[in-house]
Amino acid sequence: MKSSNSTMAFPRRDFLKGGGALVIGFSLGAVTPASRAFAQAPALPDPKLVDSWIAIHRDNTATAFFGKVELGQGSTTALLQIVAEELDVELSQLSAAQVDTKHSPNQGATVSSSSVERAGPQVRAAAAEARQELLRRAAQKLGTPVESLTVMQGIVHSKEGSVSYGELLGDQPFNVNFTGTAPQKPASKYRLIGSRVPRVDISAKVAGTYDYMQHATLPGMLHGRVVRPRGQGAYGAGAEVLGLDETSMKHIPDARIVRKGDFIGVVAPRQWDAVRAAEALKVTWRTPTTLSGDAALHEKMRSSKTTDSVIVEEGDVGKALSQSAHVVSASYRGPYQAHAPFGPSCALAEAAGDSALVICSTQDVYALRERIASVLGLPETRVRVQYVEGAGCFGHSCYDDAALAAAIMSQLVGKPVRVQFMRWDELGWDNYGPAHLGEIRAAADSEGKLVALEYHGWHHGWMIDETSEQLAVGKPVKEFATGAGSLIVNKVNVGGMYVTPNRRLINHAVSGLEGYLKGANLRSPLDLSYSFASEQTMDGLAYLAELDPVEFRRRNIRDPRWLGVLDAVVEAAKWTPRRAASARGQGAVITGRGVALGTHRVSFGAAVAEIEVNRKTGLIVAKHIYAALDCGLVVNPGAVESQIIGMTTQATSRVLKEEVRFSATNVTSLDWGSYPVLRFAEHPNITPILVQPPNTPSSGAGEEALAAAGAAIANAFFDATGVRLKQYPMTPDRVRAALA
Repeated sequence: MKSSNSTMAFPRRDFLKGGGALVIGFSLGAVTPASRAFAQAPALPDPKLVDSWIAIHRDNTATAFFGKVELGQGSTTALLQIVAEELDVELSQLSAAQVDTKHSPNQGATVSSSSVERAGPQVRAAAAEARQELLRRAAQKLGTPVESLTVMQGIVHSKEGSVSYGELLGDQPFNVNFTGTAPQKPASKYRLIGSRVPRVDISAKVAGTYDYMQHATLPGMLHGRVVRPRGQGAYGAGAEVLGLDETSMKHIPDARIVRKGDFIGVVAPRQWDAVRAAEALKVTWRTPTTLSGDAALHEKMRSSKTTDSVIVEEGDVGKALSQSAHVVSASYRGPYQAHAPFGPSCALAEAAGDSALVICSTQDVYALRERIASVLGLPETRVRVQYVEGAGCFGHSCYDDAALAAAIMSQLVGKPVRVQFMRWDELGWDNYGPAHLGEIRAAADSEGKLVALEYHGWHHGWMIDETSEQLAVGKPVKEFATGAGSLIVNKVNVGGMYVTPNRRLINHAVSGLEGYLKGANLRSPLDLSYSFASEQTMDGLAYLAELDPVEFRRRNIRDPRWLGVLDAVVEAAKWTPRRAASARGQGAVITGRGVALGTHRVSFGAAVAEIEVNRKTGLIVAKHIYAALDCGLVVNPGAVESQIIGMTTQATSRVLKEEVRFSATNVTSLDWGSYPVLRFAEHPNITPILVQPPNTPSSGAGEEALAAAGAAIANAFFDATGVRLKQYPMTPDRVRAALA
């Protein structure tokens, strides 16, 4: 079904203030937990106990305990909907406890669009177990069989009377094991799941009263800043200190230097003094020239020693390529890209004596607790990590690095320390989405049927150590081992949605990280690069076969879910069949449209992009993007539509603007001028479309349309110009060069 952009209902007085202007305010109070919810949960959560997941209160409200964090994607609301559905309570009766290692179940990292897909079944089963126990107690109290009971708004009804959840259990533990065997409500009886309920966090965010991590305080805290070279060098080179002039910041009262190994920071009672001290402190750094520079990056990857693995090997690719009517071959390049949150990373730590409290934004409070304990030399049980949402995430950015920096500084000065990165810290020392080089060959027969596809992909692995811990304790450079988290060619995005009898996908993992930048997961890791290459190749074959790009895809798709998103998006865009680049304009500004498929892991995404190209300036403007997503059962349609809009906007920014620049010594993209992102005025109109096949479980909805949107823009450029751009971002300089 097609869905329009949802709107949330806010009181007008909260939205329009000061004669119609939107007034943003901030709460600067200390972050304090909701006391009674924390009192209910076990001190060390045991996932085998219902009390680790649900608490019932005397006033007939409930608290749910999640291990997945809210990154702005609306997962907290969706998970609350699931719990409320199983408990038969209203959403207004339910709240979520702050994610905290003291009381939250360990559901793993909040990554890979997994909150609803993976955590949803866990919390559904826990809520069903809690409901079963509550009904057992109600039946005993009312003297009636469980089968005769009904529940509405947390009140159990029978012919003999009624009793509320709060009366049955209020503020007392369940003391019941979580077996996972309690009966769950059938989808046919869902009342909240599938509803457009307002997100629980949006009202405060719009009103400007939401407490972000950047607003957190602790009594007596100092303000800290890290001191590093402007822009990282090669991963593993670190930031070796050759000299430090302590007198260079003596003119700033009460500011002091904090040092552990090569980790250097400054602290001061006032934030501005910490900023000034970090600017003034003179440090001499070793600056090795071990990077290739961004212009030579892909050649370096192509010529490096690699560990090669066959991801897919089907049929006889060489024979099929040699005998086909139409063959397309090309190399495609994707850059390093930054997470670039609006607000630089921030954390607050109090590491006193034999314990530590760290308040921060992180995707995994338990993994971070282990890392902090190691750096501080404390037992894990003496470290507590509390999650507070930050200003943007999109993958593993610098939030853990900031948390470690705050913990190190606090332990050294013996006081609470709040650390916030500067913009050049965030951009210059980010864990970048890795660059990629793809070489592809594909073939189709005279009827437009795919017969062969071969893809070779080059990229390097991810880092697993944060800069703060590397500098402080001299931790050696490591990367994820192949098969345990390193990047591999995505066999779905590289032609996996099409029927291809002969297919070979080869992964070339660049050995080691020496001479490369630090990399980690950036939203929909590398899928934009894969689809940028693969979907342009599909369009190239359609062009040679003289077929409409949509018709070519339909001839080569068997899976009804891929056909479902393709049909939905072209219907919404009112697609008129024609061969690409057959209606090119002659003026200075020309238009084009493109279609593409793509995903991240398990869902199904499709997009149609309509763009303008200025042939004189080289500027590409995305005017309208239609994006369809099939992620199975949708818990909250409004939240998923917002995700589609967000990931499509980000795809536009990444494919048109974003690229980390670096020299032989260091990263040079340190601000919004040297690392441009899509501005608000450049935001395309976006039509989100939800496709929901019946009886399908929920799957990822936070990354699964990004790859399709970026590739659709690339195909629209060919439709407008008749020229292929094989490297993104598709900047004005590259456009002018290609058109010349």
